[in-house]
Amino acid sequence: MAHLHIIFDNPVIPPNTGNAIRLSAGTGATLHLVEPLGFSLDEKHLRRAGLDYHDLAEVVIHSNLNACFAALPGSRVFAFTTKATSFYHEVSYREGDALLFGTEPTGLPEAHAFHPRVTDRLRIPMLPGRRSMNLANSAAVATYEAWRQLGFVGGM
Repeated sequence: MAHLHIIFDNPVIPPNTGNAIRLSAGTGATLHLVEPLGFSLDEKHLRRAGLDYHDLAEVVIHSNLNACFAALPGSRVFAFTTKATSFYHEVSYREGDALLFGTEPTGLPEAHAFHPRVTDRLRIPMLPGRRSMNLANSAAVATYEAWRQLGFVGGM
């Protein structure tokens, strides 16, 4: 199975992380959550959104972004930001790539978007005048494109 990594940097809305747990379970991607989290992993909204997928998903908690990156040696990291000029579908994704997303209200801090481990910054197209997409939706769009390029390995 092709392996991808989804990184949520300081997520604060439990249902988005619950939906990402389902995404992780459905695609085989590992979900990395970078602290501080804006909720408890036991929160009912997170568990409801994740339904019964918690046992089928690989979720790893990291104390900070550097610890997360250290756990992914050799992985290319693509930071998703509305400030990027390259589009997510223009990348040739590879096994082990990591997709980095910022916190819901503000997105990725500039220091994280331009971290030395970031390979490139990518955006998902939207109509003009729109601020951003939902975090879980953005992660799904990007993850499925990367998995598609890898041939949906392991999928059916």
